Amino acid sequence: MDQLAAMATFVRAVDAGSLSAAARAIPSSLTSVSRQISALEQHFGTRLLLRTTRQLALTEDGRIFYERARSVLGEMKEIEEALARNRREPAGRLRVSAPALMGRLLIAPLLGDFLRACPSLSVDLLLIDRNVDLIEEDVHLALRVGRVADSQLVTRKLGEVQMIHCASPDYLARRGEPQSPSDLAQHDCLVFSDAPGVATWRFGRDAGSGQRVRISGRLWVNSLDALATAAESGAGVVRVPSWQVERQLAEGRLRRLLREHEPAPAPLHALYQPSRLGSAKIRVFVDFLVERWRGSDPFRR
Repeated sequence: MDQLAAMATFVRAVDAGSLSAAARAIPSSLTSVSRQISALEQHFGTRLLLRTTRQLALTEDGRIFYERARSVLGEMKEIEEALARNRREPAGRLRVSAPALMGRLLIAPLLGDFLRACPSLSVDLLLIDRNVDLIEEDVHLALRVGRVADSQLVTRKLGEVQMIHCASPDYLARRGEPQSPSDLAQHDCLVFSDAPGVATWRFGRDAGSGQRVRISGRLWVNSLDALATAAESGAGVVRVPSWQVERQLAEGRLRRLLREHEPAPAPLHALYQPSRLGSAKIRVFVDFLVERWRGSDPFRR
């Protein structure tokens, strides 16, 4: 028995004054209406109605049940309306995670316009350089660079991130310019990681047949900002997103290396749980980023 549906039928019958009137209002058969009410009485172990096809009378238990059922059905209607509003209108709190540098340079500057456009929304922006667990960490939307391993998540591609290699003119004057990826074994490499050791840099547009080079870096930093600064000071060769060092390249503070060996761009996705598919706040935020980034194309520089 669908107790909620049976409860609604019971309330409708009492309000209509008879089982036949309730059957016409639903609409349903008289037999179905009678069966649902009988199932309720059997479930609760008490008589709720004294009835004929033309007239109803509530028992004492029936009166209690009727009042409580009306309250429950009213609350359910309020819940349905609230959820429908949430699907239609962005409101409430939105928790977004993004890589730290991307969040600081490309997302945070847009949030003023976004919040003005959506006055009923608040945003928690979490700048985290790791893959978050959306459920465990109560994150509604995650921006993630690279292949998405979790096929259960809903994904929307926002762009592509090109990783490049560069070094300062001063460093290249002292050490020479690498002509192939294997030459990096003779260079000081600056590695983005929070765990020093041996890194692997992939080269070539074809992920299947591209070249992989093991890098024993002299400097390991868990901040892309710090790595780019170190590269500018002549510390070595760094691998960073192209958009991060656009100004340094234009001003000659860094020089792009191994361009013909660069890896294929990595996709940037917005990820969220399927259960949040209809959330207006997620949809409006993702649409906002797509619209803003479509005009400026910040990743393919």
